[in-house]
Amino acid sequence: MTESSTTDYISNLRDKVVAKGHTSGTNCYVEKAAGAMIYDVEGREYIDFAGGIGVMNVGHSHPKVVAAIKDQAEKFTHTCFMVLPYEPVVKLAEKLRNAVPGDFPKSTLFVNSGAEAVENAVKIARYHTKRPAIISFDNAFHGRTLLTMTLTSKIKPYKFGFGPYAPEIYHMPYAYCYRCPFGLSYPDCNVTCADHLKEFFISRVAPESTAAVIVEPIQGEGGFITPPPEYFPKLKKICEDEGILFIADEIQTGMGRTGTMFAMEHWGVQADITTVAKSLAAGMPLSAVVGRKEIMDTVHPGGIGGTYGGNPLACRAALAVMEIFETENLLQKSRKLGDKLRKRFDEFKENFELVGDVRGVGPMLALELVKDRKAKTPAADGTKALVKYCFEKGLILLSCGSYGNVIRVLMPLVITDEQLEKGLAIIGDGLATLKK
Repeated sequence: MTESSTTDYISNLRDKVVAKGHTSGTNCYVEKAAGAMIYDVEGREYIDFAGGIGVMNVGHSHPKVVAAIKDQAEKFTHTCFMVLPYEPVVKLAEKLRNAVPGDFPKSTLFVNSGAEAVENAVKIARYHTKRPAIISFDNAFHGRTLLTMTLTSKIKPYKFGFGPYAPEIYHMPYAYCYRCPFGLSYPDCNVTCADHLKEFFISRVAPESTAAVIVEPIQGEGGFITPPPEYFPKLKKICEDEGILFIADEIQTGMGRTGTMFAMEHWGVQADITTVAKSLAAGMPLSAVVGRKEIMDTVHPGGIGGTYGGNPLACRAALAVMEIFETENLLQKSRKLGDKLRKRFDEFKENFELVGDVRGVGPMLALELVKDRKAKTPAADGTKALVKYCFEKGLILLSCGSYGNVIRVLMPLVITDEQLEKGLAIIGDGLATLKK
């Protein structure tokens, strides 16, 4: 087989053996990756601004992560923590206890995916409060399982055709300042979107029936929607007054993505339960539910768990990730990266009418593209065209948003200045091309 036919061969085989619904954004088959660079089977190289959807904050194939996985693989790969426990789970739980916001005792449950972490957070909240209802938000994304897709807002492609959905899930408007659901403007609005929770209790679900409010600090798939400073403190206070648990879904925002270890630190809010995944284990399947000890320990022995939860390979990878943050100043790098991105994104907004909004925190930033700034008409086609242009020029870029018109960046925090500048130049060239 010649090199030039490798991609065609894999693609043809894929069509025969992989489920059609499990799509990919590109026809690029990866051969290897390192840091913020990806190399495909044809030898082409790409700058990675996607990070496996926010999974590779420490970079692809970080030597410390690779070494930890190799070392653990030579010892044992699985015993099931529920049958024969092992030290990496305990050590990692201690690390997360110290890293997750909250000046109170915490306990941790390890499972496999972000969706599974959210499922267990909801289970634990319901068990502890003896209440059935969960409040989620418009534009939210929490996963693809039955419960988590119910918590998710966007219908296509995530929910369409998969009903009926899980019961006792209620969606409330979110703090989308650029497209305020209440038709107001910040700060004159006095953050009405947070106070709306009180009205929600009257018309949608009683507080006495509500176990938890679950929220992404910055909505990921929804378009990197970022609330104003007063939003979460207000929301948390209402929850506390009603005995409702506050769940922070930090699956995409956590592990240094916003310049702090967890995004809730920016708002000074301590969630009762926090879900962690994605960059926790640098690509290994691992997620965690970290919560107040009195809440987490409510559940009877055997009530939560799973065969693969806290897999030793994944936990060793996660311990290596925690070490990298501690010894390689990764949070400082994250903040510097965020400053550089904000400067360039603001320049994009100044130079291109297509850019209607720049938002996010730290290096978790996005551009919302619109056809008309005054009307804020979503430019979904322009967004697709920009992603395609960038890919053809060697840059992996992701779109998101309820209208499919948001460009988000989730590059590894270890990206070099040269790689960053080259990637941003490609975006700038792509915006200039669309302008024409």
